[in-house]
This record gives sequence, C-alpha cells and structure tokens, in this order.
Amino acid sequence: MYYQQMKTAVFVAWIALYVSALLAVRRMWTGKYVRSPLARALFVSMVSEGETTGLDAHEWYRCCPDMLGEALRPLFIQSYMDQDTKAFLRRSEEKSGWLFTQLYHSFVSTVFSPIVSRTSINGFLGRGSMFVFSGDQFRQLLRISPDWQGHRLLDLGAGDGGVTDVMGKHFREVYATEVSTPMKWHLHKKNYRVLDVDGWQNPGFQYDLISCLNLLDRCDQPLTLLTDIRRSLVPGTGRLLLAAVLPFQPYVELGGRWERPKEYLKVKGKTWEEQVTSMSNRVFQKAGFEVEAVTRLPYLCEGDMYNDYYVLDDAVFVLKPLE
Repeated sequence: MYYQQMKTAVFVAWIALYVSALLAVRRMWTGKYVRSPLARALFVSMVSEGETTGLDAHEWYRCCPDMLGEALRPLFIQSYMDQDTKAFLRRSEEKSGWLFTQLYHSFVSTVFSPIVSRTSINGFLGRGSMFVFSGDQFRQLLRISPDWQGHRLLDLGAGDGGVTDVMGKHFREVYATEVSTPMKWHLHKKNYRVLDVDGWQNPGFQYDLISCLNLLDRCDQPLTLLTDIRRSLVPGTGRLLLAAVLPFQPYVELGGRWERPKEYLKVKGKTWEEQVTSMSNRVFQKAGFEVEAVTRLPYLCEGDMYNDYYVLDDAVFVLKPLE
C-alpha cells in the first residue's frame, strides 16, 4: 500500500514539474530568447491567430477585390466556411482536450525539436494534420464537377496525405513527394506513389495537376521549383495548384534550424490583396505562369495543449503555364 502511494506521489510530482517546464519553455519561445527575428514573427503570428480564431473566423475568407490588380479582379473566387472545414475544427478541438496525449506530444517535441524537424516530429506522433481546402472548394477552384476524373496528380510536399486525399479522389494515379521519413510512412500506408524529392522531374512523364501547397516559402530554390513544375505539366491542359501563406516569409527548416533560402523571393505589399498582386506580377509571370483563379482560405493545423488549432492566411492560386 505504501509503495503504491509513493508511486502515485512521484508520478504527480513528475507531471507538475513537467508542466512547469513546458510553461517556462513557452515563455522563452514567445520572448526574447527566440534567436531568429523571422522565427519569432512566425511563432507569435501562429499563437496570436490561434487565440483569436473564435472571434475572427469570418475574416478568414474576406477579400476586397477592388484592392487587387486590375487583371486579378475578375479571377477572384469568394470562398466560405463549409461543413468539411467545421468538421476539421471540431476534431482539432477534441484532440486538444486529451490532456495526457498532449503532455506526451509536448514532451517529445521539446526534447527533439533542436535536432529533428517539426514536420518529422509530427509525422512520428501522428499529429499536426493540415487543412487547406474542402472537396467543394477544390472543385470550385478548378471548375470541375464532382464526378470529374483526371489521369495523374502530383502533390509536392504532401505531409501525411490529408490534403492529398481531397484531391486524389479525382485522379486515377496519385503521386507525392515528401522530405520527412515519418510522413512518407503515412503516404505509403495510403498507397500513394512516393517519388524522390530530387527525382520527380522525369522527362516525358507529365501530370494533369501538380499541387504545391504552402511549400514555396519553405524550399531552398522556389524559382527552380516553379520552372521544373512548368516543364512537368501536360501541355495545354496541365495546371498548377499553389497555396502560399501571406504575409510571405520564406525560410528553410534544416533539422532544428531555420535558414534563409538560396533563391529569395521578395513579395511586396502590406495587405493580403497587395501581396497577391505582387506574387502574380513578380513571381508567377517571371516563372512562366499566369493566374487562372485565386481565392482566400484559412491554412489550418491541428493544435496542442495551448491552442485548439492554429490558422494562417492562405492565398490559393490556379496557375496556367504561359505558351
């Protein structure tokens, strides 16, 4: 009996100590000890967005078309909160309430984040799923019907395949790339064909749709990536579906470090509309693309013990290669 009480007391003391340590680490991350100004800005943005989502959800989709460039105004598609988005938010809220699971996740993240990427940690733990668009929003952007079928889809940087599932229903062959080994395990379990991140540009092997979702600001050579994508699309009918977090803040995650990419894209503008226009004129045209459609959507991620979910502003483009 005494031994059991001692075990219980030690366990409770360990939990209290660990929670105190987590709170101390959180204070450090949100304070002056974040070494990179860019890292600090991104982290504070994520936390502040997560704390206000309940009040600002109607702002996630807001756009003033008159503030877009003249050529973009007729291409903007207004999106709205739908049932699939609400279902993702409900699941995230439920998971954030699993106290001991969240404590375990926080412990693993705290220990391994200095040496392992956040993506790989999330893949190992089976957490951090993303939501970019619902099936209805995807079809609205591409102007396709629910029963439309294409041949080949390539999802670059597919993560755990959650967003790939939304698109993959419309294609007979689904390919994906991913740097993180744990995330690759998830993709293999779903029977997606996982290609090497440096070898997917196979001459003569082309795709009806290539998705590049929230990857442009996280890769080392974004302009080179766009050039490779353009060459890999089916001539005439192939499209690029690209999502970018705005404001655009590019960095590359190497292990536990964040570094500036070799090819740095400078996107101008203070508002969402100004940055969308700048990306269209300064980035996409330079890479040989023109905008066919654009919308504003929330980029959602499962939360943790601090927030039910995190949300960032996304601009989602359908891009057509220039002839």
